[in-house]
Amino acid sequence: MSLIEIKKLSKVYQGGEERVRALLDVDFIIERGEFVSMMGPSGSGKSTLLTILGGLNHPTQGEVRVDDIPIYALSLEKLADFRREYLGFIFQSFQLIPYLTVIENVMLPLSITEKSNREQSKMAAEILERMGLTGKEKRLPDQLSGGEQERVAIARALVNSPPILLADEPTGNLDSKTGKEVMELFKTLNKEGQTIVMVTHNPENTVFSTRTLFLKDGRVEKNGSKTG
Repeated sequence: MSLIEIKKLSKVYQGGEERVRALLDVDFIIERGEFVSMMGPSGSGKSTLLTILGGLNHPTQGEVRVDDIPIYALSLEKLADFRREYLGFIFQSFQLIPYLTVIENVMLPLSITEKSNREQSKMAAEILERMGLTGKEKRLPDQLSGGEQERVAIARALVNSPPILLADEPTGNLDSKTGKEVMELFKTLNKEGQTIVMVTHNPENTVFSTRTLFLKDGRVEKNGSKTG
C-alpha cells in the first residue's frame, strides 16, 4: 500500500530574472515499509525533493500525498500538525541544541504534546536505551562522539513514533566505521517496519536500503532498483 505518492512534481526557484528548475515532472510512489535511498550529483534536486516530502518547501506544481493526504492543500497549522504526526527528521549536522542535555534534546518533539513531563522523560529514556545511550542522558552534545550525537538525533526523530523517517546525508559527518553502524541501525529499524527516505552521496549506503532513486537535472532518471 502506497504511503507517499508524488505526481508531476516541479519546483522552480526565481532569483531576479533567473529561473532555476530544481525539479521537473517527478513521479514516484513509496510503499509503506520501504527504505528508499535518493542519489544524484550536486544540484540534481535531492535535497529539494526531501524538503518537499517533509512539508517544508511548497512545490511550484504537482501533488504530494502522504497516507492519501494532499499535504500542500493543508493550512499552515494543519501542515505543522501533519509534520509532527507523520515525520521524523535527521540532518547531516545533527542540529542538537548545545545547551540541552541528551534527554532534553530527545524530549523536544514531545514538548508540544499534551503528555506530562514524566511521560515525555520516560519515552525519551526508552528510545535512548534503544539507541545504546543509557547512562548518557545528562551529558551535553559536545561531550559525545560524532556517532553518539547521530544516535541522539535519530532518537529525537523517532521518539514520537512517526510513520516516516527523512534523513539528509545522515553519515556525512561520520567516519566510515561509525557511518556503517548508523546504516545498520537504519536497516534494523526498516526491518521492524519503519519507512525511511534517505538522501546520500555515498553509494555504499544504498546497499542498506530496499530501493534507490537516481536523480539528475531535476528528474528521476531511474525509478528505483531493488538493492537488498
